[in-house]
Amino acid sequence: MDHQARKEVVKRFNKEVIEEGNRASFEALMDTRFINHSAPRGTANDAEGMWNTFQHILRPALSDLQVQIHDQLCECEKVTTRKSITGKHTGTLLGIAATGKSISIDVIDIVHVQNGRYLEHWGINTLSAVLTQLRAD
Repeated sequence: MDHQARKEVVKRFNKEVIEEGNRASFEALMDTRFINHSAPRGTANDAEGMWNTFQHILRPALSDLQVQIHDQLCECEKVTTRKSITGKHTGTLLGIAATGKSISIDVIDIVHVQNGRYLEHWGINTLSAVLTQLRAD
């Protein structure tokens, strides 16, 4: 699998899984040995933990959820992506009632793609800063 194909796997995940909530795509793109090295302490770091983050935290809280990929780099089997997850805060987000405001979470993640599937993930994001701003408003 070449670098461009690995980038396409990550693009597909962002579009079909994060934006659209497509479970079949999620299962097709996740390796059974998947580990999320950035899972919050005390939460599952496997594929189901990743699915739950999108399906039970972000998607219910953000209508019109979209992922915009700004940059992607690939080295060996790892794809680094800088992106923004945007939407309108129309549902409860980690205990914060809907505000109706548009929000944007900036993300940089690294995904180890092997055989067309997500094997490992590391990431940083600005969710905590977004939550702080929502609480202050």
